[in-house]
Amino acid sequence: MRLEQLQAFLSVAETGSFQKAARLQRVTQSTISRQVRSLEESAGMELLHRTTPARLTVAGERLFPRARKICDEWSKGLQEIADLLNGKQSELCIAAIHSVCSHFLPTVLQQFHADHANVQLRVTSLGSDRALKVLRDGLVDIAVVMNNPLLTASADLAIEPLYEESVVVLMAAHHPLSDYVSIPKERLAHYDHIIFKDGYGMQRLVQDVFAREGIELRAILELNTLDAFRGIVRQSDAIAILPASATLEAYDDPTLTVRPIASPNILEPSLTRQVVLVTTVDRLLIPPVRDFYQLVRQHVPQLATDRLADLPTHNIQALGHLELTQTTIEP
Repeated sequence: MRLEQLQAFLSVAETGSFQKAARLQRVTQSTISRQVRSLEESAGMELLHRTTPARLTVAGERLFPRARKICDEWSKGLQEIADLLNGKQSELCIAAIHSVCSHFLPTVLQQFHADHANVQLRVTSLGSDRALKVLRDGLVDIAVVMNNPLLTASADLAIEPLYEESVVVLMAAHHPLSDYVSIPKERLAHYDHIIFKDGYGMQRLVQDVFAREGIELRAILELNTLDAFRGIVRQSDAIAILPASATLEAYDDPTLTVRPIASPNILEPSLTRQVVLVTTVDRLLIPPVRDFYQLVRQHVPQLATDRLADLPTHNIQALGHLELTQTTIEP
């Protein structure tokens, strides 16, 4: 059974004429007759009495409302696709890591709202792995995440590198490690650590660093908000390894201190993470998604440079407006 067979059947039933149905469908009368006959063969019974006007048989009466519903749903689906391509989207859903939500997205959100007042924005702060999953599941349109090539190296994803930032150590103001200008990696093993929960790229990055160095990670607590990290670190001897953008508030807080991790090469940060913009290739055909994607590309690299480049612990490389569909750059 094919859609055009149902459409031919409905046209004959509604007009009472094979000839009128052919004109309505813009095909020949023989085509209409053939489509109806094929549908009857699939059903196993005649659906129309070949009278003047043509009338429904008992089987035709049973099929008619269901055929109408199928064709109506098809038409509605086509209309919704056309609306998407014409930019008629009622909402846009974004998932982004915490630091991006806090510092870099507000400018983009304001500009997008000014350009698309009828599109409701829904922004959710999530860890990178979770954000990519909900993007894959179709629950959000765009994700801004820490890059993980194992999750992002896919031909169906459009990926834009935004910026690369240092990973630093957050601690209480009078913590013993604050005596260092930059902290040797082996010294990190002497203190308890607060880390992000599972599903956050930073947890994996920290665990990998300790594994590569062959030192023990004494993780005593897992959190998922930056306020909680600052609150716990402020009142304990525990430390947290965080991206530089997650420590911006600490520079205005006399109870907190930020230090870089020592690097063999003094001109480069010891440890970095890359932040990328991700959507699916097909979503870029939808005007509101495409416009938001372009606004992020336009504004976030410069915002990150402005906010992070002058930090005493930081060296940032804005990666520019590269048009990529996948990347293999390690975080």
